[in-house]
Amino acid sequence: MIRIFIGFDERETVAWHVLTHSILARASQPVSFVPLALNNLGKLMWREKNPLQSTDFSFSRFLTPYLSGYEGWSLFMDCDMLVLDDIARLWALRDDRYAVMCVKHDHQPAETVKFLGAPQTPYAKKNWSSVMLFNNARCRALTPDYVNTASGLELHQFKWLADDSLIGEIPRQWNHLVGYSTPDANAANVHFTLGGPYFRDYADCEFAPDWINEKQDMLRVDQRK
Repeated sequence: MIRIFIGFDERETVAWHVLTHSILARASQPVSFVPLALNNLGKLMWREKNPLQSTDFSFSRFLTPYLSGYEGWSLFMDCDMLVLDDIARLWALRDDRYAVMCVKHDHQPAETVKFLGAPQTPYAKKNWSSVMLFNNARCRALTPDYVNTASGLELHQFKWLADDSLIGEIPRQWNHLVGYSTPDANAANVHFTLGGPYFRDYADCEFAPDWINEKQDMLRVDQRK
């Protein structure tokens, strides 16, 4: 079973569902989905929203190992994504030498604002945490107490690990940053980090037709004759 935790923000509900559909449509192995919705997490997330926090799951993503019982592996993904390849190919990259694995972007945005007026904050290791393969037993530092009290930089820059040698690397095709990464028709996972085609201002972005087609396919109902 490929255990997938996906960030949930009510402003991007449609994005969450289209992403799960895109995974299901291409997966060659069983998958399970856990939405990291704040209203479901209850007392596990009590920290106040930070003014620099652009989504509801900016910090809740780091509860993934705890919610997995610190057992096995789990995959975390932002919801503003579209998977165009078999997620089992990503899952197969798990390497027990590492505590966490991600795409190691050198992402240095020049703009200060992204979707819905959300602040764009530059920092080292930006977007590394948007797709993470967690080796849960080696991420026991990520307790609810720590996730609720650590700074954003401590969390997103993996300061909860002893050192960066515990961070493994996965191919860039599994976190293609629309508007930043060099256009790639073979991207396996498209990340609409600036804003997806479900927002008016980004309706014509790279891979917008693919996202729209995925949504239409998700909504299709075949009538039995």
